[in-house]
Amino acid sequence: MAAFVLLLTGLSLLIWIGLLSFRGQFWRCDQQLEAKEIPLPSLPRICTVIPARNEADLLPMTLRSLLLQDYPGDFNVFLVDDRSTDGTADFAQGVAYALNKADKFHIIAGKSLAPGWSGKLWAVEQGIQIATEFAPDYFLLTDADIEHDSASLRRLVAKAEQEDLDLVSVMVRLRCESFWEQILIPAFVFFFQKLYPFRWVNNPKNSTAAAAGGSILIRKTALEKIGGIATIRQALIDDCALAKAVKGNQQWRQGRIWLGLSALTQSLRPYPDLDTVWQMVARTAYTQLNYSPLLLTGTVLAMTLIYLIPPLATILGAVTLNWSIAFLGLAAWFLMSFAYYPTIRFYKCPAWLACCLPAIAFLYTLMTIDSAIRHWQGRGGAWKGRVYPS
Repeated sequence: MAAFVLLLTGLSLLIWIGLLSFRGQFWRCDQQLEAKEIPLPSLPRICTVIPARNEADLLPMTLRSLLLQDYPGDFNVFLVDDRSTDGTADFAQGVAYALNKADKFHIIAGKSLAPGWSGKLWAVEQGIQIATEFAPDYFLLTDADIEHDSASLRRLVAKAEQEDLDLVSVMVRLRCESFWEQILIPAFVFFFQKLYPFRWVNNPKNSTAAAAGGSILIRKTALEKIGGIATIRQALIDDCALAKAVKGNQQWRQGRIWLGLSALTQSLRPYPDLDTVWQMVARTAYTQLNYSPLLLTGTVLAMTLIYLIPPLATILGAVTLNWSIAFLGLAAWFLMSFAYYPTIRFYKCPAWLACCLPAIAFLYTLMTIDSAIRHWQGRGGAWKGRVYPS
């Protein structure tokens, strides 16, 4: 038994050494939009599309941040009211008039959900159809819960124009105020970066593709080349699906995308308790595994080996005075905490939380299992009163 535990612990340690050495330095937080100021070489025309369904509470802040962007070029905002029942359109119109920006703001009354589409993407499609009449060079796709830094659009456009990118996206700073947000939100970003190392995403020679749906600037010609939003109309993880479609379009040109973090643009969506974070993760976790029971089993086993074995081995080794097991477990746990610390620091959370990643990973594993159960019960992908079981 001791030999088996020693083998598992040694394997976990080797995995962490491999992750830190060969996984695109995913654990660093150095890919940031605000890392340096980039000159704006031209002033392309921008149309922003915001799908909004019952977002009256947040729009007075988020829409204000968009309408007050310091971008000096032609810039219009299109809000698609996705059949809201809380007065979303009225609140939005009031914000635009209060800021004297009504001429740059357009409200589109969303149509009934078309068959074969997810609700968000159907709203985005309607917004793009109308915005296309303004002949934009880029579309900025953003969410109704995102508060943009005043220079956000200027930086996105400068990045795209200076580096000839077809898609530029930032993982906005998620809200991290409540106890459960501090426990779980930085880990969500950490796991995302481990799955899609940003340096690999930003390397034209690497096939890894990802984006973050809260803030995506996409070139109009790039969107047209992939067949428009209709190409990903059923995707629940639509941001990564869009990035994959753009980067993988080899018949046109490949690899012109960039993904990074933002320390200034932020999501105002609150996650005050465990249940709200759980719902957010469980909504699409099984989708990420392509609804595969085999991948689910492999994920659970991998999460156990990578995250749970190190602390368990450390405790077991100390209790049984098997110092070989204890040392290997502690070494793996240290590397895990070392990898997680930059994300903890980025989110300005207590440093000791870096040591809590095994317990946090255990919760995320339970959320993933629950996501699969919901799918099997026909309750998968629930969001804003709609259910997308497949």
